[in-house]
Amino acid sequence: MAQLSSHHFINGEYVRGDGQQQDVIEPATGNVTGHYADATQTEIDFAVTSARRAQQEWWSQSALDRATALHLAADRMLSMTETIGECLTREMGKPFRESNWEGGASASAFRFYAELARNDQGRVTGPAIAGQLQLVVKEPLGTVVSIVPFNFPVLLAGWQAAAALAAGNAIIIKPSDLTPLTLLMWMRAFEDLPAGLVQVVTGGADVGASLVAHKDTHAVAFTGSVKAAQAVARSASERFKPALIEASGNDAFIVMPSSDVSIAARGATFAAFLNCGQVCTSAERFYVHENVYEEFVTELTSNARALRVGSGLEVVDIGPMAAERERSRVETVVARAVEQGAIIECGGKRPPNLTEGWFYEPTVLRTRHDMDIMHGECFGPLAPVCKVSSLDEAIQLANDSDLGLGANIYTNDLEEAFRAVHEIETGIVWVNTPLNDNDAVPFGGRKFTGSGRELGAEGLEQFRRSKMVMIAPHAEADPEWFPYPDDNAFHAQ
Repeated sequence: MAQLSSHHFINGEYVRGDGQQQDVIEPATGNVTGHYADATQTEIDFAVTSARRAQQEWWSQSALDRATALHLAADRMLSMTETIGECLTREMGKPFRESNWEGGASASAFRFYAELARNDQGRVTGPAIAGQLQLVVKEPLGTVVSIVPFNFPVLLAGWQAAAALAAGNAIIIKPSDLTPLTLLMWMRAFEDLPAGLVQVVTGGADVGASLVAHKDTHAVAFTGSVKAAQAVARSASERFKPALIEASGNDAFIVMPSSDVSIAARGATFAAFLNCGQVCTSAERFYVHENVYEEFVTELTSNARALRVGSGLEVVDIGPMAAERERSRVETVVARAVEQGAIIECGGKRPPNLTEGWFYEPTVLRTRHDMDIMHGECFGPLAPVCKVSSLDEAIQLANDSDLGLGANIYTNDLEEAFRAVHEIETGIVWVNTPLNDNDAVPFGGRKFTGSGRELGAEGLEQFRRSKMVMIAPHAEADPEWFPYPDDNAFHAQ
């Protein structure tokens, strides 16, 4: 981490940044663990120029050669998971188990897209003109800008880079100011790819804005807040750049009487508190049927109290919040909920035995749907639980949100499950299996959550353009050409 501090990864090399230096803080201790440099415009321009050159070299290779190179990068990612995992835990705070998992998940996406892209680069259509060959060719967009958040930097950069590279693009990644060193370290997985094909430039929002607006970048993949996403989308639209936007979630978690409440509560514990609740698909509002409400709250509270909180490099279940600003924001959310009448069942404060770092106890609250905590993204270790009288009410309240990423339901009633799948207004519905994903299945949301999809065939298509091609076997006059026949002219009656 010390060696990578204050560097960018540009044109296949680690280069020390000329811009202003910023601290990287370890959230478990509050200590400075490294630095990053705000990229200058000169550095950004050099990265973009390098990307363009590398992309042309990359696209000139055969699909087989590109697939082989992506598999090799995946091999390197797997060999680096522990090192990358430790760095991510020190930068972001999550338990090492979760950090270590990210590297493997990214490698899996690279393997999937290596083969998917090799298998599909367009299609042949039935010709509209006899004897011709008419087809659709899939081509890369050029240089993709990837702006990734702090909560899953390796996973999200991996999803986007795997699809972008498989489609034939170059990619420039702008990491969060909280996790720059992790993605710089991750660049070692790409040493056999053309220099400049995968790059990292560090910095704040201004650096991301410069990359998005740059005349020689061609697409954007962004994950972050709604406000920031709107600014990115507006900027990209000035040059009609395709923009993949994932801008927050406020996922509902419904529990029905037909479910096994004990299992539902365990699933809820994971869905609410994974990564200290700093997950876009976290369950952030619980709608529990009145017949099992008390039992569920009791079970969930017991589970939350049993979670081990501490440094992610120790034997724990929950690490700290990623930054002091994040913990302060969550404290404000909880204070407002209590002001509006929420009852705290457990948590709601800083752990008394952890006086350093940005720790906050897993918190279960009894709430109503009209409270602020049930609207908007909490992004912290909070589980607000609201009582409902029916599935109709639960679905109605689940849909009463400006966001539409994911939703969960626990039920053993097949009709209830089908209704949830078809009636909940989200891009994802999990039935009895919260927060899982699959490289082959598209990930994304509706409403203010954003647009576009990651993963699956849809994720590859996000970074390609279609070209219509028509080939006649030989040149000959077409009856549709000039001069038009006289008998085709208008004749007055």
